[in-house]
Amino acid sequence: MSSSLASFKLLESETALAFMDVGPIAKGHHARTLVDLPDSEMKDILPFVKKCATAVGAEHWNLLQNNGRNAHQEVDHVHFHMIPKPVPASDRSVGLGIDWPSQGMKMDEIKTVYEQLKAKIDKE
Repeated sequence: MSSSLASFKLLESETALAFMDVGPIAKGHHARTLVDLPDSEMKDILPFVKKCATAVGAEHWNLLQNNGRNAHQEVDHVHFHMIPKPVPASDRSVGLGIDWPSQGMKMDEIKTVYEQLKAKIDKE
């Protein structure tokens, strides 16, 4: 990991780095997107997230990982955000607010997409 930038490192291994965000929305090897990151470099990611979430002590939290500008990725490297969500959840001014606009797909449409994805996955 490059340490040319100042950061508040929480955990570090050969393949992962957990640090405090300098622009938080709640207290508490280089690849541009997740698909660019080799599988061998993913082994520490979720254990680091779990350790950070445990240390924060938040009962409710989100794990966010964006890929591409249209998905709100502003920094061109793979990174995850562990975002505590304080209670009450009705306070949308703190933590991550999420809308989940269901597309209302019919079962035959879902089946078609499933079959296309399954064929691609089975090729790998």
